[in-house]
Amino acid sequence: QVQLVESGGGLVQAGGSLRLSCSASGSIFSILVMGWYRQAPGKQRELVATITSSGSTNYADSVKGRATVSRDNDKNTVTLQMNSVKPEDTGVYYCYADLRPTPARWSRDYWGQGTQVTVSS
Repeated sequence: QVQLVESGGGLVQAGGSLRLSCSASGSIFSILVMGWYRQAPGKQRELVATITSSGSTNYADSVKGRATVSRDNDKNTVTLQMNSVKPEDTGVYYCYADLRPTPARWSRDYWGQGTQVTVSS
């Protein structure tokens, strides 16, 4: 079994910063991509940022210049730092991993339970 456990989030004032962390545990052979998605009320889940095992990053246009995603391959963790947060950053943030649990299995998507981020204006 694989688990992704998020930490961080909560209530943040507009203009402030948030930091989210996620740790993957369980049967893990390799993690190709880790990152963060979010879902605002009444909207579809959307990409925030991802990072590959080699460090290549991808950011949503809405967070470029404000967000930094990083990972520790040895610890199987990924962190999202976001500055100058806006009310539209409010939502449930989900940790994501494209992961191979064993050498004999193909990679698949895994998700955390989600952590609420609320940005007050």
